[in-house]
Amino acid sequence: MTDFIIEPTATPTDPARRAELVANPVFGRVFTDHMVIIRYSEGKGWHDARVTAYQPLSIDPASTVLHYGQEIFEGMKAYRTADGRVSAFRPDANARRFAESARRMGMAELPEELFIQAVDALVRIDQDWVPSGDGKALYLRPFMISNEVFLGVKPASEYLFIVIACPVGSYFSGGAVSVWVSEHYTRAAPGGTGEAKCGGNYAGSLVAQAEAKEQGCDQVLFLDARERRYIEEMGGMNVMFVRDDGVLVTPPLGGTILRGITRDSLLRVAADNGITVEETLLDIDEVFAGAASGRYREAFACGTAAALSPIGRFRRTGGEAVFGDGATIGPVSAKMRQLLMNLQSGRSNNSYGWVHPIV
Repeated sequence: MTDFIIEPTATPTDPARRAELVANPVFGRVFTDHMVIIRYSEGKGWHDARVTAYQPLSIDPASTVLHYGQEIFEGMKAYRTADGRVSAFRPDANARRFAESARRMGMAELPEELFIQAVDALVRIDQDWVPSGDGKALYLRPFMISNEVFLGVKPASEYLFIVIACPVGSYFSGGAVSVWVSEHYTRAAPGGTGEAKCGGNYAGSLVAQAEAKEQGCDQVLFLDARERRYIEEMGGMNVMFVRDDGVLVTPPLGGTILRGITRDSLLRVAADNGITVEETLLDIDEVFAGAASGRYREAFACGTAAALSPIGRFRRTGGEAVFGDGATIGPVSAKMRQLLMNLQSGRSNNSYGWVHPIV
């Protein structure tokens, strides 16, 4: 157990203002009063763990993160339960994935127990920022950057691990989202960093996301880099489909798709609730044809930020594929979303051991 130095902010947010912000949270715009920071250096390891006031970072212009991009992050949420307590959802899974991302990016690995302690410490001191109500949560952003002052292509010898948080509501405004199928850009290639949750993957997706917006769509869908044929994932979410035989279908993991924790949770919950699950390659042409014939009846995006959001249609240069009525969530998707929300909020019993009480 690591002892954190606690340095409460000298300028806490006024309680009335905080209550206003928490009641109507805007995703990713308003942050809590504190953050966690832990330092790493070769020979000393992880040290100087502290909870301190949320504040700007001061780094040297030659810090390696600014030149060679050694950076990873996680996205997770803490929820307020019906009895007023606060818990996190599967933080151990985030801690494992964070360590895996660090290995892939040649960075120092943060012990999983220290990751969870850091998250817990921030939630405890800023627990009044956790909103109540369906779709609301405290979004937690643990991240790590290299900060050795050195110009040279090698793994850095110094790192900063930081956790910040913000109260959030729904990621999308509501209703089914529309998705542009990217024909010119890919997200990841075999042997690349597709499974790592690193900033470069998201930076590379932004031009495709901008193209989707130009086409009147909310999100972008990427195909595989080798054949430009098989569905992989969206700009920041995994994707799933429901066939007319009731089977839940999603692309398989293979090194180019992020191992989504929401994805894994949904697949496990579906199987335990009588829904057959199939992980298989999904040809984009077959999905378009299947949407037209009724073979593919529902589609949805899933991830920490979006939770489970119905997809109304795919669009590409050659036309569009509409799922269901193109506007509302389908019955299987609705069932899966409710099962997930019940688990996250503590309304279901903790039979999976996924709910991690904090305060």
